[in-house]
Amino acid sequence: MPDILVLTEQELRDCVTLDAGAVEIVASAFATLAAGRVAMPPILRMDMPDRNGEVDVKTAYVPGLDGFAVKTSPGFFDNPGKGLPTTSGLMTVHSAETGFVEAILLDNGYLTDVRTAAAGAVAARHMAPEAVETVGVVGAGMQARLQMKAFTLSRPVDRILVWARDPEKAKAAAADITRLTGKQAAVSDSLAGMIRQCQAVVTTTPSRRPLIEKSMLHPGLHITAMGSDSPHKNEIAPEVVAEADLFVCDKHEQSARLGELHHAVGAGLVPEDMPVVELGAVVAGRSPGRTEADQVTLCDLTGTGVQDTAIAVHALKVAREKGFGAVISN
Repeated sequence: MPDILVLTEQELRDCVTLDAGAVEIVASAFATLAAGRVAMPPILRMDMPDRNGEVDVKTAYVPGLDGFAVKTSPGFFDNPGKGLPTTSGLMTVHSAETGFVEAILLDNGYLTDVRTAAAGAVAARHMAPEAVETVGVVGAGMQARLQMKAFTLSRPVDRILVWARDPEKAKAAAADITRLTGKQAAVSDSLAGMIRQCQAVVTTTPSRRPLIEKSMLHPGLHITAMGSDSPHKNEIAPEVVAEADLFVCDKHEQSARLGELHHAVGAGLVPEDMPVVELGAVVAGRSPGRTEADQVTLCDLTGTGVQDTAIAVHALKVAREKGFGAVISN
């Protein structure tokens, strides 16, 4: 039986960072997905309402890569009150030739954080206005911080605004965002007021009720929504989906089952057969992204297994080059 390489979170942090290279890895994965060459089953998810928790399992086989990843991603939303992160998890990397496990990546959700933020950068590259003076983020968790760093990899910005239900958490997030991006980040005490000042907004919360309403839209606004990855989560009012000049998602079937499109269809505001552009098609040049400065654009990111396989295989390659990890003889 083949040996298995075990990598710790710190080792993986030393192998992969949120930079232009990570963005290109995720962009390429989206393009491959759009080409129809990826085997990616629906997300397996389990809700644990009495624990305020959930577990998602994602995977994908990408032809041309030496391996494929299977990711287990728990989200337990009472953890911050216990002094613990909301998310954790791990990935296993299997040989694409034999199926045997080659590595266990004990990343505690780090690789998911990177690939999710990188997807936000890809969305911003193709859908945000060319000129972004102010970008806003809704939420104050780790992804809020990383999404702002990712956005600055795709668009130059002058300032960053943060809104969250808890002003103290928003203040802490703003301080971290300033450190991560080198841009001045400030707290906004009004979500509607923040959006009025922004040319682009990223939502990063597990909200169960819409936060962004139709009345908050203005010409030229881009929204990337990445918090809704289960049927009960909803950051964007259904009217916003119906009103947007361009709606793009990472995977149509997932957005229709788990994401913001799901709620718009359920509200009867858009038809079930609404034409939907996938982000990979935009990356590959098969569909246009933003074409006019005054368009209102919306990108719904539910998270895909192809992102996990792409970032995991890359991390394993770098780890082997660096000689990282502990080997378990199987």
